[in-house]
Amino acid sequence: MKALCRGELPLLLRAIHDPPKRLYLRGNGAHELLEQPAVAIVGARACSAYGSQVARMLGRELAATGVVVVSGLARGIDADAHRGALDAGGHTVAVLGCGIDRDYPAAHATLARRIAERSLVVSEYEPGVEPAPWRFPARNRIIAGLAVATVVVEARDRSGALITADFALEEGREVFAVPGEITSALSRGTNALLRVGATPLTRAADVLETIGIEPHRDAPVDHPWIALLPASVDELVRVTRLDAGRVATTLAELELLGLVAQGDGIFRAAQ
Repeated sequence: MKALCRGELPLLLRAIHDPPKRLYLRGNGAHELLEQPAVAIVGARACSAYGSQVARMLGRELAATGVVVVSGLARGIDADAHRGALDAGGHTVAVLGCGIDRDYPAAHATLARRIAERSLVVSEYEPGVEPAPWRFPARNRIIAGLAVATVVVEARDRSGALITADFALEEGREVFAVPGEITSALSRGTNALLRVGATPLTRAADVLETIGIEPHRDAPVDHPWIALLPASVDELVRVTRLDAGRVATTLAELELLGLVAQGDGIFRAAQ
């Protein structure tokens, strides 16, 4: 376990209005990891299957380019963003709202260990400090402060993710929001961010291009559904024999990967 005093904090975190007096570190990652380009991915704890898949995909794609994925180890979007980064063999930083020796929530102890094996778990709170409701909004300023940009995947009206976005905006950092269904409570926060000027995010390349990082170019990805296009959701449901929700989620993933484009209700292979 290590600790950085205020003068040793990474430059971006040191620049925020209220930087922590000390940042405790746990894990095998060097503290220089906190100086690397980082993007925060945050959102609802009780997220949808779609939000979970998007968060994991974004974490995976961003980490594959060398970006450090920062989040709060919470249930839902946070955990899936961490898992996506780990899937890619990349780096991810978990920011706690309790003492550095705690894994909170306890259900994520295994995830915290996986993160610490190659990256870092950090907290401004010394060992032994219990989780408390007011500490989590406070830790959100550190999540935003470590990152050049913050992505909100899903958020309700009063989500803690919106607090993180507010901190990022106050510091002049870029804020992205994943557009959501206008009828979904999980989209109210993200759609509200879009109304006040957040940048819509429909693929990982959107954030990478904004922060000046070249998107990762793998060999072309082949997916069996490409051969079924052009098609509507209803047509794909009939052909694949999957339910409409599963089809819509898979199409959303293919759109985020840049493999599929949609227009007038018809999905086509991207050119």
